[in-house]
Amino acid sequence: MPLAPGPGTGDLDAAALREHYAYPEGLSAPWVRVNFVSSIDGAVSVDGTSGGLGSDADKQVFGVLRELADVVLVGAGTVRAEGYRGARKDTRGRDTPPPIAVVTGSADLDPGSRLFTDTRVPPIVLTLGSAPQGKLDRLVAAGADVAVLDTLTPDALLAELARRGLYRVLCEGGPSLFGALTAADAVDELCLTVAPLLAAGTAGRIAHGPEGSPARPLTLVGVLRAEDTLLLRYRRVAPIE
Repeated sequence: MPLAPGPGTGDLDAAALREHYAYPEGLSAPWVRVNFVSSIDGAVSVDGTSGGLGSDADKQVFGVLRELADVVLVGAGTVRAEGYRGARKDTRGRDTPPPIAVVTGSADLDPGSRLFTDTRVPPIVLTLGSAPQGKLDRLVAAGADVAVLDTLTPDALLAELARRGLYRVLCEGGPSLFGALTAADAVDELCLTVAPLLAAGTAGRIAHGPEGSPARPLTLVGVLRAEDTLLLRYRRVAPIE
């Protein structure tokens, strides 16, 4: 579906989309971009998954964001709910797709799932030493690159990705991981697709986290439109210190 900056403007081709969503040049630390889709009334899913909110335009941008990323960061609950597999397109400037980096303190992942069986690069499993050794062994046997960390706080996760030279971070959720990153003031950018639906129901928000976290101001830096769908791009106002 054609994507345009606004009514009366020309459609963006693939090259223009990559330029629109380009990461900053010369990164020496992780730049965290979060990508979500929600209904007009704020629902993050329909019937338990985000697929019911998607559109051709959203899928197109989803592919571009992955193509620009060094790594896709995601929580284990989202991996299970959405049936994750490996990314398909090569990262720009590399000859392999970005690895999927999964955050799971319990290492509770199915080694027979598509995350391990349908991928060109090993998934990175970010976990804790308290995870059952048997589960860790099974994930390693399935081909996972297992990183055992002292803690799964955002600073520890991003430090591990930085150690691997993975600076262009694309976080695809879920809401708890997004909430933790927000509370830690670790989010540089949010790409939000607003689907033209009223979903109601009991679906949650795109982020939830601890009470008392200060609100984080963002500034609108990009708006694309595909018929009734809006694709918004926000950046943090102040740099991370």
